[in-house]
This record gives sequence, structure tokens and C-alpha cells, in this order.
Amino acid sequence: MSRSVRLAPAVAAVTLVLALTACDDEVAPDTAGARARDASGAPGVGDPYFPKAGNGGYDVSHYGLTLAYTPDGNRLTGTAVVTARATEDLAAFDLDLLGMKVEEVTVGGDTAEFRRDGQELIVRPPGALSDGETFEVRVRYSGSPRTITDPDGSKEGWLRTADGALALGEPTGSMAWFPGNHHPSDKASYDIAVSVPKGLTAVSNGELRGTTTADDGRTTFRWHTAEPMASYVATVAIGRYTVTRSTLPRSTASGAKGGLPVYTAVDPSQVAASRKVLARLPEVMEWAEYNFGPYPFSSTGAIVDRPEDVEYALETQNRPVHPGAPDIATLVHETAHQWFGDSVTPKSWQDMWLNESLATYAEWLWTEDEGGATAQETFTELYDHGEDEYEDLWAFPPAKPTSAAHISDTPVYQRGAMVIHRIRQTVGDDTFYDIVQGWAAAHRHGGARTDDFTAYVEKRAPDEDFDEIWADWLYGEGRPARP
Repeated sequence: MSRSVRLAPAVAAVTLVLALTACDDEVAPDTAGARARDASGAPGVGDPYFPKAGNGGYDVSHYGLTLAYTPDGNRLTGTAVVTARATEDLAAFDLDLLGMKVEEVTVGGDTAEFRRDGQELIVRPPGALSDGETFEVRVRYSGSPRTITDPDGSKEGWLRTADGALALGEPTGSMAWFPGNHHPSDKASYDIAVSVPKGLTAVSNGELRGTTTADDGRTTFRWHTAEPMASYVATVAIGRYTVTRSTLPRSTASGAKGGLPVYTAVDPSQVAASRKVLARLPEVMEWAEYNFGPYPFSSTGAIVDRPEDVEYALETQNRPVHPGAPDIATLVHETAHQWFGDSVTPKSWQDMWLNESLATYAEWLWTEDEGGATAQETFTELYDHGEDEYEDLWAFPPAKPTSAAHISDTPVYQRGAMVIHRIRQTVGDDTFYDIVQGWAAAHRHGGARTDDFTAYVEKRAPDEDFDEIWADWLYGEGRPARP
């Protein structure tokens, strides 16, 4: 999950759906009308590990979130404006929201009926929505947002910290703090405004568009994310951060003008320990662009909280979250996720190895380029002695975790990186880097499945045979034969 370089696990789910299809031409008009009146979006997209995550019947294009948080009492009030397009005729649809009290729901400005069923907020608009129709849902809600325990035991959702809160969403945590279609297959742009008490800072994704301070000292921070973002990499971090802002030169290949904004927010207790590694972010960004292609987003940075506040690093879009001062490997891993996981997002949680294998392999490449062990040496050491460090290394194949509790276990990361290295061994360096950069470009700001990746590799290297890699290393049980 990128609970990356996971020191533990992590984040978020949302739902909007439709189920019954529109009538075909042979259905009588009165029957068609009845169908439209009864059609409801599915209460989940049927993900193999989190079947209730997300919703059917619509596609979200934008989230507008207006939030106010008070750490004393853990009190959050919010208004979420969700702009979506119906993908079927729709008389009702779901949004994912766990906990919180819903006070009002409107669709298109008109009051809508709603009810709760577990994590589902079921909305019935005053009039049926037609397939292809764009609509706006406004939800007013409040309460104490929850911390969610994942199947693997890690914490996500709304995490209370020593001086505020931190929202993390992989895989389903985002439903703890805003209603939405919380599955990685549905990405959207975001505007997030967060009001916090005097002396606190609110950090989120994208770019800070401005701040305003009220007479009572509360300050509102307004963040904008233009590029599509999966809800599981959305974040809000609230605390007494030391903020540093700067700019980096943009890659000429990106076509963007001006400097790339850098925004880092570091807990004061972690500033000294973080300084040396965060100073290498420009170097890491340059290296990553050289290897993976133009940076896919319009800002970068980092959030560093206290180790006791969060157990793992997570590749939240634009500025990853770190549990205390990061080491260089973690910084490289989370930066690589901006290409693999944030820009190219898995279409299901079974495809998470696409994120973690490439981000882990980025660590191998960085070590190699820094004069340390080569990727081949790392591969050989893992193959020969990996079980000494990772007793579950061969427990299951990277593309087939055994359950939701294991989607961020060692095989997804380390054995997944071994799959990537086997591809490099097979095609050679020139074709390998063409594949990696081409993959990032072909699916930029989109989603992909494992089958998309294997087909892409085969297309870019049509003279090579990948059957053994896919059968034994990607999908095969147990330890493959030595290559």
C-alpha cells in the first residue's frame, strides 16, 4: 500500500453506485420508466479483497471538502461536495462513509433522502438520474472521526496525534473523514479547505492556494489538487509543523514552466533528525525523473510526524507521510510511488504489487547508482538468504496475496521487485528503462491491472519469452527455480 517501506500497514473507501442497466430498445416505455425509478448503484465494486469498497453507477470527477477540526474532543465538521457522472440510470446510489453523523444531503441543490447501512450512505435523489448525467451531491456531516484497524492490524483513517490529527487512507481509511467513492479505480481532482485552531497548520495534497484567519484565531488552509487522485492517497495532517517552502527546476521533458513547488511540514521534534535526508529530495527527484520520466504532479514535498503518531510511511500524493525522520531508502521508495501508485494507480487491491514492486526496485536501483550493491547482487542475496530476514518471502506470489490481511506483506514488495529484476535480466537495460518510462507515460494519471502490465512488457519486447517469469515468479507458488 505503500504503507510503503512499510514499518506497519494502512487507508480509505468511498461509494456511489448504480446497478440495473437502462432499458434496451425492445422494452416498453412504461417498463423502462419503472426500471429507471428502481435502479440503484451497487454498494461496492467487487474488489477481490475489499468487495464493499467503492460504489457502482457513477464516476467522480471532483471532491470539494470544507472541514473544521478541533483536537480537543476530536471534533470534525464537514461539507463534502461530490461532482460525479452517472454511468447508468440511477434512482439511488451509495457513498462510503464510516461513522460520523450525516445532517443533510442534497443532490443538484434539492434535498435528498438518505439512510445508513454500515459504511454505506445510501442516497435517493428527488428525481432519477440518467445515464451520462453529471450531478452534484452535497453532504453535511459532523462527529468524531474513527481510527480504522485494517485486516493486517495496522491503523488508518483518522489518527489522533500529540498535537492534532493525521488522515491516512490505504486501503479504506478515507471513508473515516469524508464521503466518497473510496476505491482506487475512481480518481478525481480535489479542493480541501481545513479550519484549525490558532497555532496549528493544516497540510494536504497539491498546492496551498491561500490561508485566512478569523477573529477567533482559527486559520483556514485551502489546498488544490488538479491532477486525478485516488482517495486512498488523500491526506490531511494537522499539527504544529515546521514548514519549509522552496522550488525545484522542472524537467524540460515535462513541458511545464516555472519551478516545481516544494512544501515540507515536519514535526518540531523531528526537524534536526530529518534535515540531512530531506535536503536530498532535489537529488532524489532529479534521479527519479531520469529513470522514470517526467514527474507527474505539480508539486512535491513531505510530511514528517512523530514515530509514536504513525507506524508506517505512506505515499500520499505530492507529499508522502513519514513516521519520524526518514532514511534515504524510504525517501526514494515514497518518491518513486509518485510515478507508481499515485500517478499509475492499481485498479484493484490485488494489483498492489504494481505499486510496491517498482517502488522497492527503485531502492535497489538507487543503491546500485550510489555505488552500493548492484540490483543483481540484491536479487541474488534475496534468493539465497532472503528467508533469514523475511520468513514469508515465498509465502505467496506477488500478484495473488492470500487475503486482505496480506496485501502489504513481503512477497508484494520484495518478491515483486524480483519480478521486475527478472524482466530487466531478460530484456537488458535499454529496453528495461524504455518499459519503465513507457509504462509510467502510457498510464499517467490513470489506472492499470496486472494483465495490463504483462501485456505492455510483452509488447515492448516482442522477441522475448516471459512465460516463465509470469508463471513462476509472478503467479507461481513457492520459491521459483534459480534463473
